[in-house]
Amino acid sequence: MNKNRILISFALIGAFFFLTSQTTNEPILTKQKDITIINTTSLATDIEGYVAQTPVKVYIQGDKVLRIEALENEETPKYFDMVVKGLLKKWNGKPVKVAEKQKVDVVTGATVSSEAVIENVRRGISYYIYANKKK
Repeated sequence: MNKNRILISFALIGAFFFLTSQTTNEPILTKQKDITIINTTSLATDIEGYVAQTPVKVYIQGDKVLRIEALENEETPKYFDMVVKGLLKKWNGKPVKVAEKQKVDVVTGATVSSEAVIENVRRGISYYIYANKKK
């Protein structure tokens, strides 16, 4: 009985350290040459899809959205793939001030995940605009 408790304790401690090591230390805003990348992982912790957070990276070049990249999440792959295919290109090529306010329809069948991705994109673009106002 004591051996089982010890093993369970070690397993729980190991799981804790594994999970805490998996959190991102990536900054919100990074630059690669003339491209600014906004990572919403820590910027939008309050936004959840159907299962959990749905972070994205927003790539911006010359004050235009270059592309949106979905990051690892826990959404159901079948439905989240619908979101990726139906939403992520909607902002490409748009000036950031237009993209920030752009109305984007959700993907039918993946409404909650769509709403979360849309809000992550808006939050990322708003962060970029705010960060560039300070300069």
